[in-house]
Amino acid sequence: MTKQKIKIDGMSCGHCVGKIEKAVNELEGVEKIKVKLKEAEAKIKFDETKIPLDKVMEVITELGYEASSI
Repeated sequence: MTKQKIKIDGMSCGHCVGKIEKAVNELEGVEKIKVKLKEAEAKIKFDETKIPLDKVMEVITELGYEASSI
């Protein structure tokens, strides 16, 4: 399992956090994601052999937020 922090810009409320966590947790290979609104970042634990980090960030971007690795 790989652990990674990602920066997420564009979040404004708890609904944004929930929307991102729900979408990313549904991806195969993602074990856990914890989004912190105040810090504008997320910690993610995932299996790189099943899903690349780029795909996770792509899903977040499709939701309307800017995601980048830290």
